[in-house]
Amino acid sequence: MATATKSTADQSAEHTPVDADEAGLTAVLLDPDTIVRDECNAREHDTEPDDDLINSVKAVDVQDPVSVRPRPDGTYGAFKGWRRTQAAQIANATAEEDGRTKRQIKAFVRTDLVSRDAWTRFLSLIENHQRKGMATKDTLKAAELSLIGMDEIEQKAAARALGLKRGTGQRLARAQELSDAALRRASAGGMDLEQMATLAEVADVPDAEHRLLRALARDEDEEDGGRGHWEQELALLKAEQTDRAARKEAVTALEEAEIPLLPTRLAYGEKDTARPLTDLTTGLGNPLTEDNHKNCPGHSARLDDEHQPVWYCADPAAYGHKVRPKPKAQPEKTADDEAKATERARTTACNRAWKAAAGPRQDFVSRLVRSSKTLPEEAWKFAASVLLDLPHFYGKWAGRREAHDVARLLGVKLPESPFERVRLSELVTVSKARLPHVLFAHVAAAFERDMRDPKGWNDAQMQVRFLWEDPSPQQIAYLLLLEKLGQDDKGSYRLSEVEEQALAPHRGADADTTGDDT
Repeated sequence: MATATKSTADQSAEHTPVDADEAGLTAVLLDPDTIVRDECNAREHDTEPDDDLINSVKAVDVQDPVSVRPRPDGTYGAFKGWRRTQAAQIANATAEEDGRTKRQIKAFVRTDLVSRDAWTRFLSLIENHQRKGMATKDTLKAAELSLIGMDEIEQKAAARALGLKRGTGQRLARAQELSDAALRRASAGGMDLEQMATLAEVADVPDAEHRLLRALARDEDEEDGGRGHWEQELALLKAEQTDRAARKEAVTALEEAEIPLLPTRLAYGEKDTARPLTDLTTGLGNPLTEDNHKNCPGHSARLDDEHQPVWYCADPAAYGHKVRPKPKAQPEKTADDEAKATERARTTACNRAWKAAAGPRQDFVSRLVRSSKTLPEEAWKFAASVLLDLPHFYGKWAGRREAHDVARLLGVKLPESPFERVRLSELVTVSKARLPHVLFAHVAAAFERDMRDPKGWNDAQMQVRFLWEDPSPQQIAYLLLLEKLGQDDKGSYRLSEVEEQALAPHRGADADTTGDDT
């Protein structure tokens, strides 16, 4: 029987990722009874060998070596092949009774993994994840514990092997909160570990799972391997989540202040006696405000579209208030009133969607300008036209002399202290090859600032305009460019629904990139 070889202190302290390829190692023969389950074995469910495996081992022995690492008590911990090891133990236990001889088991003894729990768990995860029957929660838990326990170098290699973004390890714990049924549906729908972790983050938004699965299916239908639809749907879900959190915070503030929140809808036949304070006066005709009404038993509120409180009195007649005289009686609600209410709801939804779309758009631009690949010709030509013609919005943005937007796109960290002045040119590496990337980031930052607020101003018509229904020619050209660049990059970026809506009337038209904003 092989004996355990203790690792040196230097081996324990190594920070170079361990090679997962064991083809160069020599397997040794071990007594199966000296092997126990390693505490870092990724599989925690369905760990017992089935009858087929046991019968196979009885007949032809364990064919593929298991992987173990020495333990302080002289035994070995199996982090790969624990079910095969148990089958060998069971086969040996009945060998004499069945007229067979006891057999040893081939094993790779990994002395280099002693005291390296994170990487051991990762190698076990890779082994088990590729085998049928690995529980999704086991995969998530093992991935999380592996990545969190590794240093930066190991994390980078492990995340690449698992197809995860760096920093995802800490988010995988949240994914384990999903139910087993939800994890099975996500896995069946094609979600990887990164996407399951993302689903968990927005799972409190109604219908999030179905919406993300539908977006993933749309991406797969495109056959280009991109995740553009997924990213846009995720941005919308996060915007809705933020909106729901803002409302919850507003409701909590009212509850803590012991101010009743009036219902927005009443049961059929129930009369709404509440009136906003702006419609009321005191008995002497003085205006009612939040301050002079807060001691009234009817003091209450409703929340507006931005989740700000609108102050009401629940029953003005009962509490001695008067209704402000109006020149005319308020007419009954008409079809026109209903249409206006519908339009207000549409405006709120489109404004929220426009703001949400900025996230995936800026992420895509950031990937472009940080990439080591040559910037596409269309991108640097577009940037050059803006820099040469200096449209009004660009000059306005440049006049602010703000570096934060450009720095964020380029991944450059600016000093946190407002008193520490530094030029962006001193922080950004500008070489001949990188110059187009930097210039495009500069121009894109100006566009993103110009498009940040969905509400703009139409100088020609002297009225408010919404960018999702009336974008400027420059904004149209910018969005069309990003759409083209995303398509060329295997669908890594796609326009959101609200951006598609804004561009629909302008498809096929030659948009002016640099002319005055009109």
